[in-house]
Amino acid sequence: MPRMISFILTRLATGFAIGCAVGFVVWPNGLLSSTSTAGALENYLAQGLFIYFFASTMSMGYLATALLLEEE
Repeated sequence: MPRMISFILTRLATGFAIGCAVGFVVWPNGLLSSTSTAGALENYLAQGLFIYFFASTMSMGYLATALLLEEE
């Protein structure tokens, strides 16, 4: 695999993992109210979408920062 593709995939996967971990922490501590009237399926769907969008944003930011700071 070419070095640039390996670099991009590694940074995207690392950023996505960091974003997932942070999303799992942020969702129950800040956004989920105990008086939620939505059903269980809607809660799981909302949580999954939140974590996915949070993680994808973090992965793109991680990649952009890594590209900016790469010295070679």
